[in-house]
Amino acid sequence: MDNSVAASRASTLPRSTRRERLAWYLYDFGNSAYAAVVLLAIYSAYFQGEVVGGPEGSRLWGYAIGIAMLFVAITAPILGTIADFSGAKKRFLLIYTTISCIFTAALFFVGTGDVVMGMIFFIIAEIGYRSSQVFYNALLPEIASEEDIGRVSGNGWAIGSAGGILCLVIILVLITTIGGNFVVRLSFIITAIYFALSAIPLFLWLRERAEPQPLPEGENYLSVAFSRLGKTFRAVRQYREFLKFMLAFLIYNDGIIMALDFAAILGAVLYGMEQEQLIIFMIIVQATSVAGAYVFGILTDRISAKRSLIISLMLMISAVIWMFYNDALAGVLYKDSITGFFYIGALAGFALTGVQSVSRTSVGMFTPAGKSAEFYGFFAIAGRTSSFIGPAVYGLLAAELAYFFIEQGQAPTVAEAQGLRYALISIIAFLGIGLLLLAFVNERKARQQALNG
Repeated sequence: MDNSVAASRASTLPRSTRRERLAWYLYDFGNSAYAAVVLLAIYSAYFQGEVVGGPEGSRLWGYAIGIAMLFVAITAPILGTIADFSGAKKRFLLIYTTISCIFTAALFFVGTGDVVMGMIFFIIAEIGYRSSQVFYNALLPEIASEEDIGRVSGNGWAIGSAGGILCLVIILVLITTIGGNFVVRLSFIITAIYFALSAIPLFLWLRERAEPQPLPEGENYLSVAFSRLGKTFRAVRQYREFLKFMLAFLIYNDGIIMALDFAAILGAVLYGMEQEQLIIFMIIVQATSVAGAYVFGILTDRISAKRSLIISLMLMISAVIWMFYNDALAGVLYKDSITGFFYIGALAGFALTGVQSVSRTSVGMFTPAGKSAEFYGFFAIAGRTSSFIGPAVYGLLAAELAYFFIEQGQAPTVAEAQGLRYALISIIAFLGIGLLLLAFVNERKARQQALNG
């Protein structure tokens, strides 16, 4: 979910109806199921362990995520320009949603050894999912005024989390009652249908208000996109504290993405967790993330955004370090490693949502009046541009470490687990370096720069 990206305000547009807002919420309800099932709980572990197997599964999973993220990072500015100029956000949203749903369902046909098919189908589904968010987020200013855009966006995030949890519960029931790889593969069709059905009300009920804008003479979408990128960079470069904050964000945000994208693989390889256990783990992560967003929202108001962000990052780093020593603590502080993994998931869910929500809030605080489009646009572009690096680094490092341990005489399964475990240090490094850079951000000065315009 990336609801904060919609930066331009449309308070002059006609007020939306309750049914239109419900339709917008329901779309998030559905696309969060894709994130929960495909990215987090089921397909990641299925691809790594069943489709590929061994250390190469981790490497290729990281590469697949990186390729999809890089594609979206390159095309996002062009898509954003189309969203603003075309007056056809719903049309493009329908195209990309359809692509995501079709190729999510197509994952059903990916079986053992179907590595190329598994990567291609996932990459296309992921591109559809990420690209659709550009147009979905662009609809937010059309249904919410400047005064309540934060509340509407927050409601969408919360309802989306509930949608992801519900889809996981449905699939959990099927896996526990029926079981087998067929049900795991069937879960991708269920997710695609769930996503599609939840998206339908938006296309039927929500009226697009923005009128098509003519392109400047002699311009096309590509030239306008790069012109706007240049304008955005020129607008933000004089705000040094904001740029320092963005540098920190780019690094620690990659650490968050790495932890999320490999969580199910870690559970499956390190602890031999079954699919139903991984689903329960992700339900715990999503449930505690709701609490984290609420608590850190209060902390931001009371102790400042920077202090809240530091606390959330320290908690996230603690969760990853805990993960590294989980086996050693099992039998001492809790019954076994799987129990510890559930505890770690609860802490990580609480912390990572704090990181994400406070980061979005900080951008708003550091943004001068009248420049929200440029600053949120920079935030969105920068986040997408960097996010392909972390997963690729983790997948590559885990695989290379596993092969190293095999050369040292370890059994392949042990070496694979050790590779994933020691690769956790890279997540700690991303989070730690980001935290260190954040320490140099002067929040008071950043706010003052924003007030001065």
